[in-house]
Amino acid sequence: MFENQPKGLWALALANTGERFGYYTMLAVFLLYLQANFGFETGLASTIYSTFLMMVYFLPIIGGIAADKFGFGRMVTTGIFIMFIGYLVLSLPLGKETVAVAAMGISLILIALGTGLFKGNLQVMVGRLYDEPQYASKRDSGFSLFYMAINIGAMFAPTAAIKIMKWAQESLSVSVEDSYHFAFAVACASLIFSIAIYYAFSFTYKHVLASETKSKDDKTSAKETNELSKAETKERIICLCLVFAVVIFFWMAFHQNGLTLTWFADEFTAREATGATGMMFNVINLVWCIFMVFGICGLLTAPKGTSGKSKLINLALIVIPAAILGYTYMNSGDSTVAIDAPIFQQFNPCFVVALTPVSIALFGWLGRIGKEPKAPVKIGLGMLVAAGAYLLMTVSSLGLPATDHPNHVADVTPNLLVGTYLILTFAELLLSPIGISFVSKVAPPKYKGMIMGGWFVATALGNKLVSIPGHMWDMPLPVVWGTLMVICLLAALFIFSIIKKLNRVS
Repeated sequence: MFENQPKGLWALALANTGERFGYYTMLAVFLLYLQANFGFETGLASTIYSTFLMMVYFLPIIGGIAADKFGFGRMVTTGIFIMFIGYLVLSLPLGKETVAVAAMGISLILIALGTGLFKGNLQVMVGRLYDEPQYASKRDSGFSLFYMAINIGAMFAPTAAIKIMKWAQESLSVSVEDSYHFAFAVACASLIFSIAIYYAFSFTYKHVLASETKSKDDKTSAKETNELSKAETKERIICLCLVFAVVIFFWMAFHQNGLTLTWFADEFTAREATGATGMMFNVINLVWCIFMVFGICGLLTAPKGTSGKSKLINLALIVIPAAILGYTYMNSGDSTVAIDAPIFQQFNPCFVVALTPVSIALFGWLGRIGKEPKAPVKIGLGMLVAAGAYLLMTVSSLGLPATDHPNHVADVTPNLLVGTYLILTFAELLLSPIGISFVSKVAPPKYKGMIMGGWFVATALGNKLVSIPGHMWDMPLPVVWGTLMVICLLAALFIFSIIKKLNRVS
């Protein structure tokens, strides 16, 4: 799984890991911050939340156009510094009045702009690593590994946000409203880590930026422009736009994790758990589970001739975590674990990290027997799986009280949301890293930056639509979840209806 990947992949992935850790630390508590600090109603809070998400994912098209002209490396570093300023402003406790609201708005704009310059262009650089013939066949698995690495940062983010807020409240006697700013300050520190990694290991990927010198750029651009005819370029762009149309509705459904699914966790889900369920809410226990999955995949996918040492390492990755988890379970007794609503957001990145080797192993095996589906088919399957997640929520919400209330009114098992996040993660792994790989492969060379930005524009539009279920929150829950289920199902049917056209260019 990790073999035969370009070295630059790990440097770029770790740089993105730090940035994503900060972003998701901030995002884990941002919606609750809007309500706790400013007293915003759910409608206004969801509008601000979804608009910010839209900007974060819309601005990469501007960053891509700028990178096509000025260079990807330059835009990536500029983006990191702009994001740092944005998080710094957000971390300042400026109160609740007009100045604080204005400062928050400015910080969100800066974070979105910086992300727009950073995120898409870094992924184009990853794609360029696989333009070399010896790595071409590793493109999909490479992007899956890249996606897994950056989710390691997201995995620890909710715990970091909750822990530092509680520390500020207990050790510094900071109010709940002001403690949110300590979570935002974590994002500043994470960006320092990102820029350090990016520069310290630049020697592993600098060759993908070699053509950005003016003397070489003109020759390279002229050569690449002639690689495709106008008809081929048009066909590829049309196919990519059709995929983007489907992506819009996936992200609308997926990013309910920070909105309606968080509200469901806060208002309807039990706030305490015991036993194995309670153990899931300690991220360290999840890390042990991830090690076990890696060990199992390592044993099952080991090629013939694998050394005994490698087999022992994989066996240790299974036995040692299993023993630790067993010991923890036996000694937990009837101890109760408190559950905070934001902590549920740790499950998606944990599942991404755990399931990525499973996904790579499965599709690697299908590839060896000539049965691996092409990227557009995987994307369509991802939409079907997402529909399944909201089918589960729809059925499980039957009989629950209406949501037109301000208080916690039910104690649904936390396993419902954990299961929903698991299913949504299956969908994400089929759609997101595969979709990015598809774009990096199919995009006409002359427009790679802009087209990768287009992927994020589609994500941005989906994030803007995130607020629609938020405005529906006073309706019966089966209506909210059922609407998302039908949208995902229709999107899947659409992509399968044009699958031949998409497969032709993939």
